[in-house]
Amino acid sequence: MRRVNDTFFLALHRIFLGALLSSALFSSVLAQSVAAGPAQPALQCQKPIYLTFDTGHMGVASLVADILRRQQVPVTFFAAHEKTQEGDGSLGQHWSAWWKERALEGHDFASHTYDHAYWRADIDAQTFKIRPSSGPQKDQNLIWSAQDYCADLKKASERLELMTGRASLPLFRAPGGKTSPALLKAARQCGYTHVAWAPAGFLGDELSSQTHSNAALLQTALRNIKTGDILMAHLGIWSRQEPWAPVVLEPLIVGLKEKGFCFASLRQHPQYSKLLSAVPSRP
Repeated sequence: MRRVNDTFFLALHRIFLGALLSSALFSSVLAQSVAAGPAQPALQCQKPIYLTFDTGHMGVASLVADILRRQQVPVTFFAAHEKTQEGDGSLGQHWSAWWKERALEGHDFASHTYDHAYWRADIDAQTFKIRPSSGPQKDQNLIWSAQDYCADLKKASERLELMTGRASLPLFRAPGGKTSPALLKAARQCGYTHVAWAPAGFLGDELSSQTHSNAALLQTALRNIKTGDILMAHLGIWSRQEPWAPVVLEPLIVGLKEKGFCFASLRQHPQYSKLLSAVPSRP
């Protein structure tokens, strides 16, 4: 009888050890998955969408990063040296570690012009009226040559590369999305391709919370976003009293996933994939 009991308890012990090892293995795999950063979309996904963020006051930046990490969503950050709640600019030393962490998670970066420089009008094919909203010439009406505009694009890219240790994408987003054919041509001549957003991809975080509540913005996005759309939000908007992020961000991501969408990098976007194929994807 004792031999039977010994055999029984030995078998039970082996089952327990197997379950324990399986649990440890699962935990290890899960930890590695989280540490690895944003997952790439499954090859079989037929409904890719592309989430992007522009800089802002950065007050919600850490919360946004937590959600992206938890939901395993890759994004492209378009960065300018904008005023932040901490007093340092969004490309200043205070935020250097934050940008480095996003690079290690596998996100991508591109220029939003260093001085958040709004195009206002063309003077001719190589000269533009520009109004920066940041920097030493903030809120001044300036005349920039194509070379001036390109220098501001490159300054943001170079600062991102210094902080993240990886190449910035040869893409840019003009502040406010304001461009002209002449401006786009000038940017292409110095190696930059513009990235706008889809109509439904305007997520509305710049709008007044008195007329566009978070609940309404969430439902509008879930209803209207379609396959292939580039989505755009910010890392904090000064004028919005009811912050859009992080309140809307995670329900939006979860809701879109439930509708069968997958979040892809601009590296997989058919309009940019060939252009970006030579850019390293890791620091």
